[in-house]
Amino acid sequence: MAKQQRDLAREQHWRSLVSEWRASGSSVREFCRQRAVTEPQFYAWRRTLAERDVQTMRRRHAKRKPAKFVPVTVLATGAVEVRCPSGHVVTLPSMDGDTLRQLFVALAKEPAC
Repeated sequence: MAKQQRDLAREQHWRSLVSEWRASGSSVREFCRQRAVTEPQFYAWRRTLAERDVQTMRRRHAKRKPAKFVPVTVLATGAVEVRCPSGHVVTLPSMDGDTLRQLFVALAKEPAC
């Protein structure tokens, strides 16, 4: 069976409609009635677009290098200890989310922790 060519203009039209529906706050039935499209057609396209988005994300994810994780320990005191492969140990006195984000952003910029 031959693979069917995507009609990008049609796909963009339906992406726009689905986006408009999400922003509208209307039910699918009401939105479809206002736009003169059938509910089955709307649901089919919404499902198709979601499947295409998942496939696109999987392809993008497959092309990325695997993330390198470092051990993180939450100590009984609430402090966080990060052990880098280089042997460096960073201990933070609290679980402050902003501080952790800043740490991980800074570590991600370095070639090797």
